[in-house]
Amino acid sequence: MASVLSSLRYLLADFIGEDDDVLPFLPERLPETAVTVVSEGIHRLVDYQGAGYAQLFVDRLQRFVGLRGVDDAMFGEIARLMVLRMSYEDPIRIAQQKLAELEIGAGDARIQADDVRKFRFDELIEALPAVVAGPVLGALEWMGWTHKSISISFSTKSRWGIRRLKIEASLRRWRRFSVRYAKERAWVERWLHMIGRSLEKQPKAANEIVQTADMIQGYGDIYRQGLADWHAIIDGLAKPTFDGVLPLADLAAAIAEARAAAIPDPRQVALKRTIAEVRARAQSTSANAAAG
Repeated sequence: MASVLSSLRYLLADFIGEDDDVLPFLPERLPETAVTVVSEGIHRLVDYQGAGYAQLFVDRLQRFVGLRGVDDAMFGEIARLMVLRMSYEDPIRIAQQKLAELEIGAGDARIQADDVRKFRFDELIEALPAVVAGPVLGALEWMGWTHKSISISFSTKSRWGIRRLKIEASLRRWRRFSVRYAKERAWVERWLHMIGRSLEKQPKAANEIVQTADMIQGYGDIYRQGLADWHAIIDGLAKPTFDGVLPLADLAAAIAEARAAAIPDPRQVALKRTIAEVRARAQSTSANAAAG
């Protein structure tokens, strides 16, 4: 509940044009081994989206401080992976990074270069507010262009290139109203929820659930593939196990087996086959045990 209220406060602050510049305090009773990763995470998220956004990270972490089954190593991994997902890579972020590199390497000719990245059309449109993105995404789907790629140059070689980077980076304030932001926020909350359910239902699988976050990286097709694979594993193995529908005794091993089958394949043939095999084995073992 505290995390939900924090999200609402954060969105409201931006809507009325307020965002506290004061850095958030570290979570109370924070494990000493996690101080560095959490501190660095706060600074990274302040740079990414502002102090209010960093506070949301702290509030989300707070629910795991002192929680039974969460040791210092697991807590550190939750913090590290959450920071990476909350600072997801989009054109705004890349522009921010290029400007930061330019400032750090001022006068270094090697920094002045073109960096061309490929994004999908739907990925770029999802950076817009839902009211604008919805109709455009519908039109792209109708034309069959949703998955088409477009190359975007992030250049520091000219004044115009640098000016364009500054314009792109300035769009940071509107990021949180975008379709992509809403999806990322929902994903982080679901990931944290699954960690919590694992600690309650299958504590030995909690660390494996935590590590699934690194399945989702980058942008474009790689990002979409990782996201689809993550949902397939969670919906096919973790959630039904927690719900008591799938009698899976060793969820951690099942997730590891499924992840090993998650190869780059939009159809997910190997992954779906492996998940089906794991489910069939679990059902068979349960039936044999019931038969005595």
